[in-house]
Amino acid sequence: MRRWVKVSVAAAVVLGVGGYVAEPYAQDWMLARDACDGALPPDAVEQLTPDDAHLLDETSRLHEGLGSYTCRLTAEGGARDDGRLVVGMEAYTRRDDQDREFMSMFPEEGFSPQAPLPEGLPGFIDKYHDINFLLPCPELAKDAGGRQRELLVRMSLGREANHGVPGAAYRTAVALANGASDRLGCGAEPLKAPTGGAVPPDPEDDVETVPLSESKGTACGWMAGAGLPQDQGLRVAAGVNDAAPTGRCDLTDRDGESVVALAAWYGDWSNRLTSRHGVRHSMTATARCDGEAANFALGASSDDIPGVGKAVQRRLLKEFAEDQVRRRGCSDLRFF
Repeated sequence: MRRWVKVSVAAAVVLGVGGYVAEPYAQDWMLARDACDGALPPDAVEQLTPDDAHLLDETSRLHEGLGSYTCRLTAEGGARDDGRLVVGMEAYTRRDDQDREFMSMFPEEGFSPQAPLPEGLPGFIDKYHDINFLLPCPELAKDAGGRQRELLVRMSLGREANHGVPGAAYRTAVALANGASDRLGCGAEPLKAPTGGAVPPDPEDDVETVPLSESKGTACGWMAGAGLPQDQGLRVAAGVNDAAPTGRCDLTDRDGESVVALAAWYGDWSNRLTSRHGVRHSMTATARCDGEAANFALGASSDDIPGVGKAVQRRLLKEFAEDQVRRRGCSDLRFF
């Protein structure tokens, strides 16, 4: 709240004086207020906007019949004529659109980098650094297959946005998801932004790891009792959020290199993902969760890792899938 709040206090005066309508800070305030049909928190947008730029334009597009809603806020500068992205959002309620988006998030045999959101938020951060939510839509009719309709929301920040501002990205993402639910008639329970100074992690660089011996209190704590060697410097990256449509438990070496990756994907969209990559997944499992498919898979850097050979890897997949099934109340767990 450095410059725009002052402008908002004086907005009525500014708008009443013709010579000041185009004053840059007044334009910043008006664009932030109007962007995404008023859903964006202006203070968070101000924090995310690059320090050397004023806002340039905002657009919103709603297609109720197609179940889609998009909006975009840009700032001056950048290589493109339409400015540089500050915040962008895409929201979809149709299965085909959602499947397409999920396939784009997981192009690398399904084991693309991802990071969890704070516990309780139904989403994750994908390899593109987008914040994704998947929400049930109780006010929309079931789809042709008799399944509960859902809302997928993807929120992007521009490369030059101030990504490191504590809390601003989550407040913005939650506000956009709630706004999209209203605009598309989804009726999802409103999300609440996490409190405190959380900064979204980079899925490729910022996912925290802990020594195997200290992993018991994490969301992947089952690894601590999985009989893995304790003298090899193995570490655990816990990427599980029990409300999200995907999650990871990764085992790395002391240098941070992946040893074993265990992934879970929830929803019927995951059947398409695993069938696309199925021939490459030597260890997989399936279950039913909330009436839809769940898929689990293990990826390893080698079958001959000292202390983590093929037999141990199969045991890890079994324990991972069983832990996920317990956490989510799933059924019909099967291994392949």
